[in-house]
Amino acid sequence: MKILTVCGLGQGTSLILKMNVESVLQSLGVSDADVEHTDVSSASSMNADYIITSNELAQNLEDHSAKIIIVNNYFDEDEIKQALETEFS
Repeated sequence: MKILTVCGLGQGTSLILKMNVESVLQSLGVSDADVEHTDVSSASSMNADYIITSNELAQNLEDHSAKIIIVNNYFDEDEIKQALETEFS
């Protein structure tokens, strides 16, 4: 399964989100996920099963075939866990 973490520039913030998503997935026992971080423009042309991003950026990815998961605070592992539990538990 491929997961993209997406921010505006695809550098620092999406990397932090990637690390937090990997930590949460590990706590949920999900071990088959390939998590990559990228910018919103690149994400629109990449294959993925899930895209994790903010509500604002999700609007730019509405046509993507991946399931979009909204996270408002990329630093809040509790919010990330709540968002991912519905998909992965």
